[in-house]
Amino acid sequence: MTATTAEHHPAPTPQGHPQRWLILGVICLAQLTVLLDNTVLNVAIPSLTKELDASTADIQWMINAYSLVQSGLLLTAGSAADRYGRKRMLVAGLALFGVGSLVAGLAQSSAQLIAARAGMGIGGALLITTTLAVVVQIFDDTERVKAIGLWSTVNSLGFAVGPLIGGVMLDHFWWGAIFLINIPVAVIGLVAVVSLVPESRTKQGDRPDVLGALLSTIGMTAVVYAIISGPEHGWTSTQVLLSAAAGVLVLGVFVFWELRIPYPMLDMHFFRNQRFIGAVAGAILVAFGMGGSLFLLTQHLQFVLGYGPLEAGLRTAPLALTVVALNLTGIGARLLPKLGTPATIGSGMSLLAAGLAAIAVLGGGSGSGYGGMLFGLVVMGAGISLAMPAMANAIMSAIPPEKAGVGAGVNGTLAEFGNGLGVAVLGAVLNSRFAALVPTAVGAASLPAALAGAGDAGERARIADAFASGVETSQLVGAVAVLAGGLLAAVLLRRAERADSAVTAA
Repeated sequence: MTATTAEHHPAPTPQGHPQRWLILGVICLAQLTVLLDNTVLNVAIPSLTKELDASTADIQWMINAYSLVQSGLLLTAGSAADRYGRKRMLVAGLALFGVGSLVAGLAQSSAQLIAARAGMGIGGALLITTTLAVVVQIFDDTERVKAIGLWSTVNSLGFAVGPLIGGVMLDHFWWGAIFLINIPVAVIGLVAVVSLVPESRTKQGDRPDVLGALLSTIGMTAVVYAIISGPEHGWTSTQVLLSAAAGVLVLGVFVFWELRIPYPMLDMHFFRNQRFIGAVAGAILVAFGMGGSLFLLTQHLQFVLGYGPLEAGLRTAPLALTVVALNLTGIGARLLPKLGTPATIGSGMSLLAAGLAAIAVLGGGSGSGYGGMLFGLVVMGAGISLAMPAMANAIMSAIPPEKAGVGAGVNGTLAEFGNGLGVAVLGAVLNSRFAALVPTAVGAASLPAALAGAGDAGERARIADAFASGVETSQLVGAVAVLAGGLLAAVLLRRAERADSAVTAA
């Protein structure tokens, strides 16, 4: 059977679903809650250590269980949403996330909190994939870019305000409140989704790709675990290398399997589409630049410029606020039809690269203060607000609408991979530069440890300057990578458009 029934896949109207903007608000609220939990727990570490008698390993698993499970399940969650119903999976994701938040907020031990965070990760994977898939289903081509821009805005906002909300909550309540606050949002979301969101799913008749789902989950989880544990255990440690090798091997088997079955979870022929490849390359490198840059900047603000955690969070917020402001005004959505997808992505990634370079040149030194960094963050935000919605739209447009959930899973996976890659590569550049400038500090666990081991004020100043120089070099490397990726993405997308035009003309 090849036709989709009207009950499960309503015919699109020229203006999209009549309640599309209200539905977008509902799913963005759910999305924001998921994203906040990626970062909110970091500020609660001292409280958890004290109240639950948590060890360092316990704390790491509390933080990583969520992102590890979520990242590993993104492709599988997207495929399930396509097959079994996007509304159904959205409801399941909200319910799992709400129950997990309740268990986490009332946890009495580290093990209970780790298990609850893993459960929240399952719900988060379902929500991240289904929200974008629903956006694609309810908006037509004329409004989809603006809608995806608003969806992307929520991503940036969640990343920025998580530590701030966590800090405010911990100033007034006990640590469990940072999880219990999710429950009313989940309940409101459930009621709204059941009432407003239309059901949609793919054609009936395809067999579920159980082995593909298992292989993609195991492979992605192993790779993400290697990326997460690399900075702590060392990139050449046995633990990291074995995890990365196992992940790559399993993902290779996944690709082999998907190419040889008639009902693949992820159709590998998508990767023959130059538009898809161009958008994929751009998405990875935008996440690479943003994730790696913020990883370095938070350390620079605290260790070199002397700000506290909350102050450092406030000073990185202009990046997200710029993205929010520009996407809310719809500038990217208005420019895309005029410039075209290749030029929009190329321009956005060039601005992102310029922002990274500005931070390196104007805001990298220990005596340069915050002004140059602020300028660079605003320029980065302008670039992200142009590039990210255009790339997400390009990825989703290159995939058939009936595979919207898988497309959203690919988009989310790319973001996770790019972030991890940015932290790994730019962190390694920082460490190499720092070690070259201050050989005596090699072996110190962190910059504070190196400063504590310094013999006098002069040596401490040299160590701080060396760290600032390492940040500068890392940001410049990131800028070059992002600029090259932007040019590559623009060229591939331009070629794809020319090929499509030629086919149409013929």
